[in-house]
Amino acid sequence: MALTPFQRLFSRSAGVLAHITSLPCRFGIGDMGKSAYQFVDFLSAAKQRLWQVLPLTPTGYGNSPYYSYSAMAGNHLLISPDMLKERGYLSDGDLADVPSFPDAHVDFGKVIPFKMDILEKAFANFSKNVSKKDKADFEKFCKNNDSWLPDFALFVALKDGKYNGQPWDKWEQPDRLCEKKAMDAARKKYKHLIELHTFLQYEFATQWLALRKYANDKGVALVGDIPIFVAYDSADVWSKKEAFRLDDNAMPTHVAGVPPDYFSVTGQLWGNPHYNWAQMEKDKYSWWGDRFQKCIELYDVVRVDHFRGFEAFWEVPFGMPNAMKGKWVLGPGAKLFNAMKKRFGDLPVIAEDLGLITSEVTALRKEFGMPGMKILQFGYEGGDPTDGFLPHNYETDCVVYTGTHDNDTTLGWFQSIGDDRKRVALEYLRASSEPEVVWEMIRAAYLSTALYAIVPLQDVLTLGTDFRMNSPGKADGNWGYRLLPNQLGEWHITMLSKLAKISNRLEPVEKAPITLESTI
Repeated sequence: MALTPFQRLFSRSAGVLAHITSLPCRFGIGDMGKSAYQFVDFLSAAKQRLWQVLPLTPTGYGNSPYYSYSAMAGNHLLISPDMLKERGYLSDGDLADVPSFPDAHVDFGKVIPFKMDILEKAFANFSKNVSKKDKADFEKFCKNNDSWLPDFALFVALKDGKYNGQPWDKWEQPDRLCEKKAMDAARKKYKHLIELHTFLQYEFATQWLALRKYANDKGVALVGDIPIFVAYDSADVWSKKEAFRLDDNAMPTHVAGVPPDYFSVTGQLWGNPHYNWAQMEKDKYSWWGDRFQKCIELYDVVRVDHFRGFEAFWEVPFGMPNAMKGKWVLGPGAKLFNAMKKRFGDLPVIAEDLGLITSEVTALRKEFGMPGMKILQFGYEGGDPTDGFLPHNYETDCVVYTGTHDNDTTLGWFQSIGDDRKRVALEYLRASSEPEVVWEMIRAAYLSTALYAIVPLQDVLTLGTDFRMNSPGKADGNWGYRLLPNQLGEWHITMLSKLAKISNRLEPVEKAPITLESTI
């Protein structure tokens, strides 16, 4: 049987899902500093070849990485102050008075103003003392990212400097519609903020690419994540209105969601504006090309959330109270991915194909050699041995997870399900206790035929519901989980190493060599 493009690029591997924000750090939120490098060391020692993170873009409503005000920018909260000090942009005195932050979760309300104060100090020092090399690197970065960076920096400068964080549809008309005279005036008035956010993007890229290179050198590949849709209140929609379904007043005509199903009788109304696919096709999907280009710079592999929306998407008229009065509309399908293949060759994409998946969606995924996803927690509903989420039914072109960032931890899931499902899981996994169920689930993932096996960090630690990353539908309290210092140890290294060895998941992932000069 001929290998798919994905199989030619990658080998059978295993890894851990842990977002950067979850790592230990004295600044209240995980960043790209020492603990990130230590986590790479842990993965390498445990024979794990994959580190999957959540979207790295700036977080918006509810601190969600899936609701960002830019599809291209990096989250400046992930910039390491310690790394800024090493680069000469901060002094010991700047970092001497760090508040007391909780170790077990991110207190975003406390972290955000503290980090912004530190980052502004770093920018001031960069502006006064920048070396010739750093200045040249900075200018190169700006030139290489000019398709999105100037618009992004201007958007944030207006949002923060003039409108106190209000969404752009509440702005004055000249700013809302990007009228040239207003934009020229804003660039002059908010020059400092524009330069600050440009610098933060440069520093984010510098730190991330150094971390990626370190991981790659250790045999660890980075798996990223991008949502298919973008937020209405984003630099992307504001600056490129023609690429989205907006009316003459720049308001959405139709928004995204999913239809009523087993989980919700009214469906889910996400509210993201839909793309103007016909307009995007005219310029060969250049915006998507730029987005995938950014992914290729940042990651070795990227998971695309809600992949089925490329084949057909649920369209709800703007203003509806729920997603019931929507309809399925065909997406760009193969036309988009043929354009991407012409520009990049085979894309290293994992297709999130959970939920209502049709044969057409599966055919699109397979046509371009993209593996789908399997969630082990879904496989124990009714004892049906033909269930597609059970490991013995997998094909090789898939990535298996015990659970994802949206699921309960495996321990929490098992404790919450009914007795009938518990019996099915215990019989299948040959487990006799709750902690044993978790590690037998991990073992089942590793021993499956799936190309990749990826386990959330909370499952490696056998943690319960209180430590889950996200509870969909819950308004607040999400995205704050953090690993405690020294919580991972030799036992975890030994267990993961043994599983990687017996399941033949030891070979490093094949990837293109990376140099900072070629990507910044």
